[in-house]
Amino acid sequence: MDKSSFIGIFFGICTLVLGMLLKGSSLEVLLNPAAIVIIVLGTFACVFIAFPFADIKRIPKLFRVLFSNRKGMTQQEIIEQFVDYASISRRDGMLALEGKIDEIEDPFFKQAIRMMIDGQDPDYIRHSLHERIDAMQERHASGAAIFSQAGTYSPSLGVLGAVLGLIAALGNLDDITMLGESIAAAFVATLLGIFFGYVLWHPFANKLKRKSTMEVLHQHMIIEGTVAIIGGSSPRSVEEYLSVYLEEKEQQRGKGGVRRDDVAEAEI
Repeated sequence: MDKSSFIGIFFGICTLVLGMLLKGSSLEVLLNPAAIVIIVLGTFACVFIAFPFADIKRIPKLFRVLFSNRKGMTQQEIIEQFVDYASISRRDGMLALEGKIDEIEDPFFKQAIRMMIDGQDPDYIRHSLHERIDAMQERHASGAAIFSQAGTYSPSLGVLGAVLGLIAALGNLDDITMLGESIAAAFVATLLGIFFGYVLWHPFANKLKRKSTMEVLHQHMIIEGTVAIIGGSSPRSVEEYLSVYLEEKEQQRGKGGVRRDDVAEAEI
């Protein structure tokens, strides 16, 4: 579960509710069926028009990505794995890694190790895996674009809802009380449009982009670790080379996700 998504939504709702209460507004005005229909259904209509159905079908999966953490190795664990593989390959040969393939859950990682064991040329491995990354980034970009566009449409639909509400309000000019309520209700659509657009849809798009960036980073580490082992790099060299992907503080501490004693032992 991605706790930050839930926490962000909670605080976003709290901000809206507390802001209205502090301004002396009634929360009942938010329960405006017309405004909700215009914003929610209107946004869905715009998204359906803007994107092919093949992309629309991925929306449920995108929500799962937003509210769950991808099960995979951390950067430190990737480094540990490659240090172990470098040690095995230097001691027992590259084919000794074949027994490790079934232990790998990440399809990208598994493909990289299988290509390495098959004796593929490093340039071919790098090119093939980079093509796979490019294709994945294109899929991820199209998913993030759905929420980004939804964030653009919602505030505009809020203005549309306000205009429709004001048109209805003009029909109540003889009743001052009803006129005030109608005007207030008209701006609820604008409020909801801005809230959905800038508190939900745009942040959702950013979260998807960030998760995609982290996945790409891990895959680049896998590519470089694979090529380093093919080149005959020592476990310590592999560990130090892949440590450049870590934060600067971890590099300075010399952690690299692997204890120095383990690296020294692997090189014996």
